[in-house]
Amino acid sequence: MKERMEHIDLNDTIEYNSTMRIKKDILATNWFNVALICLENGQEIPPHPETYAVMFHIIEGEGTITVGSKKYDVMPGHIIFVPKDSVRGIAPRTRMSLLGIQQPH
Repeated sequence: MKERMEHIDLNDTIEYNSTMRIKKDILATNWFNVALICLENGQEIPPHPETYAVMFHIIEGEGTITVGSKKYDVMPGHIIFVPKDSVRGIAPRTRMSLLGIQQPH
């Protein structure tokens, strides 16, 4: 994959849908992928295992992120790291957007 400089204004990229969560691939490199996840209150991503590590950065909203057997209350500016092969889940309490910066998979 050829690397190139990107400028992305997340404010122009964030969008919500009342019937389904939105996931947009923002950037992919040889070292990491970046995905934007936008959830309305109630659009939970149930806890499930994944084979790659991810760091979540909360942009807006509040909710709970599950990592293994622990639950973390999160809000804008918080970062949560989830090791590979760990169970993870996201449960928003309000409209919520976050970046997932993950190992390529």
